[in-house]
Amino acid sequence: MQDLYKQYKKLLFKLAYQLTGSVSDAEDAVQDVFVKAHSVPLERLEEPKAYLCKMVTNRCKNMMKSARKKREQYFGEWLPEPFLTLNDDSIETFERDDLLSYGMLVLLERLTTSERVVFVLREALGFDYNEIAELMEKSEVSCRKLFSRASAKMGRISDEPIHIHTESQEWVHGFMGALKNGDMNKLLSLLDQDVVLVVDGGGKVIATVNPVASSERVGQFLLGGLRKATMIGEVHVVEMGQVNGQPAIILRSEDSAVHAAVFFHIEEGKSHKIYIVRNPDKLGYI
Repeated sequence: MQDLYKQYKKLLFKLAYQLTGSVSDAEDAVQDVFVKAHSVPLERLEEPKAYLCKMVTNRCKNMMKSARKKREQYFGEWLPEPFLTLNDDSIETFERDDLLSYGMLVLLERLTTSERVVFVLREALGFDYNEIAELMEKSEVSCRKLFSRASAKMGRISDEPIHIHTESQEWVHGFMGALKNGDMNKLLSLLDQDVVLVVDGGGKVIATVNPVASSERVGQFLLGGLRKATMIGEVHVVEMGQVNGQPAIILRSEDSAVHAAVFFHIEEGKSHKIYIVRNPDKLGYI
């Protein structure tokens, strides 16, 4: 069992994280599965990857149902919990690690529990439909329909894989420089005219409850918010970090505590979506 844990723990964590959008829930799910796996007869573990993925998926489905009820009562906008990129030295990895990008996690929130499970198993792990059907205990036809509905909800218009465009380090440096220098013109040049900014404060810190739209309003919000946070001492350092496999801006207080994490969805050199996580309960893994 120790060998199985070493080989599959990172794969199972990634699967659980994609399904729940929560680092803590993903860790709990993997831990619970390996505890239960100790009592599983060895003959049932002839295909350990499929069996362990099924166990994690079932555990996460229960978590997801509970989480949806909690999110109905969540204060303001809910965003996934970010985490620092894993140095993946395991044999088993995702077929597509770009599905761990922050923008993809946000898109996955559009899906029902069953749609999300089928989409992640198919798109991220490369499972065949017959394998997914057995794991989900549904017909292959039903799984194909679930995947088709999930793809449509996520804006897929062809059979091509869905890609979330993330920013380069140079782009982030330019954006960060515009913020630090209070350069509104430079900032606007990096924002799409219809850019939308979403902030998750969870009712724990001051944050806008509704999304902010348009380049002018987003630019003013960013510069005004950073200026205010700097003046009252909330933000001492603005730096770039590698979070969810992509460059992100991290704001830290004087004692190095993370004040916020900022993510971008880029198309043709301009940001179309900006996500800011401020809820302190979601910043512990950064």
